[in-house]
Amino acid sequence: MFRKVFCITLVIVMVMGLAACGGSTEDVSRPGDEVIIAMGPNSEPEAGFDPAYGWGAGEHVHEPLIQSTLTVTNNELEIEYDLATSVEVSDDGLLWTVEIRDDVYFTDGEKLTAGDVAFTYNTVKEKSTVNDFTMLREAVAVNDTTVEFHMNSAYSIWPYSMAIVGIVPEHAYDENYGLDPVGSGRYVLKQWDKGQQIILEANPEYYGEAPLMKKVVIVFMTEDAAFAAVKAGQVDIAYTAATYSKQTVNGYSLIAMKSVDNRGISLPAVPDNGEKGNNVTCDAAVRKAINIGIDREKLIDNILNGYGTAAYSVCDGLPWFYEGSVVEYDFDEAVRILDEAGWVSGDDGIRVKDGVRAELNIMYSSGDSVRQAIAAEVSNQLSLLGIKVTYEGVGWDVAYDRAQREPMVWGWGAHTPMEVYNMYHSVAGDGLAQYSPYGNADADVLMDKALSESDLEHSYELWQDAQEVVVEEVPWVWIVNIDHLYWTRDGLKVAEQKIHPHGHGWSLVNNVDQWTWESAE
Repeated sequence: MFRKVFCITLVIVMVMGLAACGGSTEDVSRPGDEVIIAMGPNSEPEAGFDPAYGWGAGEHVHEPLIQSTLTVTNNELEIEYDLATSVEVSDDGLLWTVEIRDDVYFTDGEKLTAGDVAFTYNTVKEKSTVNDFTMLREAVAVNDTTVEFHMNSAYSIWPYSMAIVGIVPEHAYDENYGLDPVGSGRYVLKQWDKGQQIILEANPEYYGEAPLMKKVVIVFMTEDAAFAAVKAGQVDIAYTAATYSKQTVNGYSLIAMKSVDNRGISLPAVPDNGEKGNNVTCDAAVRKAINIGIDREKLIDNILNGYGTAAYSVCDGLPWFYEGSVVEYDFDEAVRILDEAGWVSGDDGIRVKDGVRAELNIMYSSGDSVRQAIAAEVSNQLSLLGIKVTYEGVGWDVAYDRAQREPMVWGWGAHTPMEVYNMYHSVAGDGLAQYSPYGNADADVLMDKALSESDLEHSYELWQDAQEVVVEEVPWVWIVNIDHLYWTRDGLKVAEQKIHPHGHGWSLVNNVDQWTWESAE
C-alpha cells in the first residue's frame, strides 16, 4: 500500500508542485480558476488528440476542448452551432451545405476556413479507426466560409456526427499532429506527460465566451489510486465506482451524473446452426419472460448501491427513445409465459421444451467486476424462473464471435440514434444484426427511412417506430443505466451536465470552462 500511495503522490507532486511527498491541497495556495481532475487510465487517448484516430468520439466522446466543431449538442441533446452559422440539407439528403464563422483563428495565428473543414472530414473519412464515415463521399470547400458535404447515401443524423469531429488545420497537420495539436477551441494543450497527466490552458484567442476555468489538469489513475488521491486531498474531482459510494471523505461529496451508459444482455434470436443462434433464446417466449422476470431495481440496489436507473433500451431518455420500451417487473407473468409456451419444469427444477433444457451461459468481459456482478445477479434471479444460468468472463478476442451463439453482458450508449441502428439493423449477408443474431425486415425499413429523412426532428419518430417493432421481439434485455460517480471537493461547482454517454471519462469535462469555485465568486 505504501508503494502505491507513494507513486500516486509523485504524480500529484508533478501536477501541483507540492513541496514534499504526502502534502495536501490544503497546504497549497492556488488560483480559483484552476481544477485538477482524476480520470481513468483508459481515458488517455493512445493515439493522441487527433480526431482522425478517435479523439472526440468513442470512449473520448465530448465536445472537443482543443479543436472546434461545426455543431454541438445542448443538455437536451438538441443540435446547436459552434463553427457553423447555418446548416442546410437537400431534399434527397445527399448534399449538406454548411456556412461557418469568418472570425476564427487557430492558436498558431492562421485563420480557420472551409478548406480546413473539408480537409478534416476527408482525412477522417480516410483514416478514422473509430467512426464510420462511409456515408460521406467527399467534403468540398466552395469558398472560405462555405463547405459542402456530398453524401453516398442520405444520413439524417449527420448533425450529430458534426458535433464530434474537431477541425484541424490543413497547414499544420501531419502524422504527429495528435502529440502537439493546433486547434481553435476553448483550450490549448500545454503539456502531456504520457501515462500521467495533461495540462490544458484557456485559449486567449477563443472566439466564444472566455472559459471561467483557466487551467485544467487531468491526471490518469486507476480507481484505487484516484480514491487515495481524494483521501489525500490531492485532486479536486475524481471518477469513482459504486463500490466506494458508502465511504465518506472529509472535504468531499459524492455527486452522481445520470447516463445512458447502459448494460444489456444480448439474446441470440435465431436457432443454433453451428455458427449463430441459440436453441433456448431463439424462443421469443423465453426472451419476453427474461425481460419482465428480472427485478432491475433489486439489481441496482445490490450491485450499484442504488446509483443507477433501470434500462429498457439502448437510448433511454434520449429524444429518439420509444417510451413503449418500458416494462414492469412481473415474476408471475414471466412464469405464465414460460408455462404457456411449453417450457415445463423438470425434476431438478430446470425447464425443458422438446428436449431442450433452459440452460444458458452468460458471458461478460474479463476484469469488469460490474458486468460480472450483473451476470451473477441475473443468474440468481432467472434460477427462480427455472432457467439455469452459468456465467463466464471472456476476452474481447473471442467475445464477438461467441456472442453470436451465447448471451453476453455489453455496455453501450451514445449521443446519436445510430446506436439503435448498430444494435438492430441487419447487415449484408445473412440478414442478421452485427452483435447478436436478430433480424426484422420491417424494423430495417423504418431505420432506413429514418436515415434518409431530411427533417432531423421527424426522423426521431421513425427511430421510435423501429424500436416499437423490435420491442415486441426482445432481442436484447436492457438492465441498467449506470450513474457516473465523482468525488468532488467542497466548493467546486460543476456546471449542469447533459446525460453522459458510455465511457466514464471525458464527457464530464464538456463544460469545464463553465465550472467555478464558490470562494472565487
